[in-house]
Amino acid sequence: MPRVAILGGGLAGLAAAAALGGDGFDVDLYESRPFLGGRASSYPLPGDSNEVIDNCQHILLRCCPNLLDFYRRMGVEDSIHFHKEFFFIETGGRVSTLNAGILPAPFHFTESFARLKFLGLSDKIAIARALLAIRGERNTRKDLARITMLDWLREKKQTTVAIERFWRQILVSAINEELHLMAAVHGFQVFWLGFLCSSTSYELGIPSVPLGLLYDDHAWARIPGVKLHERCPVERIDFEGNRVARIKAGPSATEPDAIISALPFERLLPLAPHLSSTWNEFSHSPITGIHLWFDRPVTKLPHATLLDRTIQWMFNKSEGRYLLLVVSASRELIDMGRNEVLEMALRELREFFPGAKDANVVKAHVVKEVRATFSATPQAESRRPPAETPFENFFLAGDWTRSGWPATMEGAVRSGYIAAEAAAAYFSRKRRFLIPDIA
Repeated sequence: MPRVAILGGGLAGLAAAAALGGDGFDVDLYESRPFLGGRASSYPLPGDSNEVIDNCQHILLRCCPNLLDFYRRMGVEDSIHFHKEFFFIETGGRVSTLNAGILPAPFHFTESFARLKFLGLSDKIAIARALLAIRGERNTRKDLARITMLDWLREKKQTTVAIERFWRQILVSAINEELHLMAAVHGFQVFWLGFLCSSTSYELGIPSVPLGLLYDDHAWARIPGVKLHERCPVERIDFEGNRVARIKAGPSATEPDAIISALPFERLLPLAPHLSSTWNEFSHSPITGIHLWFDRPVTKLPHATLLDRTIQWMFNKSEGRYLLLVVSASRELIDMGRNEVLEMALRELREFFPGAKDANVVKAHVVKEVRATFSATPQAESRRPPAETPFENFFLAGDWTRSGWPATMEGAVRSGYIAAEAAAAYFSRKRRFLIPDIA
């Protein structure tokens, strides 16, 4: 059988490996770190080997068919628990709940949306008008990849409150970029697929186990054609003519029949500097995760989005005693020291949850993913490369490639499946791994 080397053990590389390995290919996957998952990984808490943490909270919606398919391939789909309610919380602790009602899509949120306490009537009317515009313009507007989401929202005369408390609160977390920077096409996609096209697509999937257990050795035993090489960074890619002749990963060089690079773009560039000029100016957007353990429960909510503050989301990891706070597009936190970040997080958290005021922090950990995702700007969107390259046996995967999605777990898996299809086609084996969007 053909031998395919996959460079990088993030979700894109894992998805490509699962698809090709499940189809009978011999696959070698090379990962520089001692664990898999890339930016969706877990590891022992530094200084406390008994506590395993995720680098940040990763979630999905039911509109992510390829990610769900990947979990099925791994046999871990039952480890994803879906929630049917979104909780918006204001300072002082007032909670508003968004969930589907009895009406069919796209009107399934009508009842709960009308009851949201953090928006005024004029805000709700503006939002409803814009949501209907998304439904009508998603296939007719030709400039959505060239303008920002904020440009579009202003065009639709959204109120300041609607932008800050609704659109920004949802989209910055979904896309990991600010509204004035993200391409409008991504905002449209989030709201169409996640909120409008189906009455269940918005449901929030949260792993019930550390992320690393979703793709550990037990999961990969289901696909014996895949060999995992951890602590094995790619050091060299040798191009000869119109193909890749060999790679060096670990102690020796190897000559696979085809190669899929699922490396981050900044890692691939020095290995293949002549490959492209379209994506060598991509920039990053960071994410910060703040892990807090208390001596008592501070909330019963499973998760919540926090309004009008730096902290955007709270996830209840264990009985209200262990919370994970998330700040997307967290550029303002990058230069802040650990203690400064923790002080800010605790100060804000206590504004929303009275129970946190008297609780003592037992331990805390801050994770700054400075290179969390590529910045999904209008300029970047047109430069995202396809899976195929000028080299006949060399293919690209990664959430920064032209997956049809923004830089999400679904986007990463989609890119892996697309690259796997391209690699299979190179061997004259037409395969379909990619699952179409739900609408």
